[in-house]
Parts: sequence; structure tokens; C-alpha cells
Amino acid sequence: MTIERPTARYGRQKLSRRTRRRVGIGLFLLIVTVGVVIALVAFQRFGADVKGEIGGYQIIDDETVAVTITVTRADPSRPAVCIVRARSINGDETGRREILVPPSTATSVVIDAVVKSTKPPVVGDIYGCGMDVPGYLVAP
Repeated sequence: MTIERPTARYGRQKLSRRTRRRVGIGLFLLIVTVGVVIALVAFQRFGADVKGEIGGYQIIDDETVAVTITVTRADPSRPAVCIVRARSINGDETGRREILVPPSTATSVVIDAVVKSTKPPVVGDIYGCGMDVPGYLVAP
């Protein structure tokens, strides 16, 4: 038996335990569904079509570092772009270079690049790779 309380004096009645549980389960399922949808969209949009890995580096002088990278593409017939950089002793990026990875028949290719630096470099590394090649890198 439910006792009705005066709404003006006590406010509106709380939801029953059963209704609160249903609302909780519904919100949980909604949040999980939204999370799965966001994860799928992110994976499709930002999934790695191209991956670059550092193969090694060599300090040439106080202004130059040579970087060797291995680039792996899902579709090697498409060109890619990778950014390699030089870093100083405190970790700052002191030099950067965009490298065009031309189409090939192999899924993985090894590329050597020389990067100029504004401070003495202590390491050369790869910032990242992508399939959106800027127009100024593509040969006419």
C-alpha cells in the first residue's frame, strides 16, 4: 500500500526501486553503446594505414643527424609522408624534415634522411607518418 504525501509540503515522490533500476540499466546501456560507436568511428578514421618506425640514427656533426626509418603501408601503391626530427639534450625538437615515401611494390621500405638542427642534436627520431601527402612534396 502506497501512502500519498502532499506534494506541496514534501515535494514529488521518489521513483520506485524497480523504476530506478530500469533507468540505471538503460543509462548504462546507452553509455556503453555510445562508447562503442565512438571507438569504431575513431578506429575507421584514425586507423593506421601507414606506420613508421625508427631504424637508427647517427649524429653527423653539431648541426646534422642522419635518421633511418622503416615505413610499412597497407597499400604500398599510394605515396606517404613521414616526419623525422632532431632533438637536443633537453628533448626539444630542433630540426624537422618531411620525407616523401614514393609508391612501391613492397609493403615495407627503408628510408634514410638527413635532418638539419638549430642546436647540437643528441637523437634523431620519427614524429609520425600519414597518407595525406602535401602537394609540394609530390613531384610534378
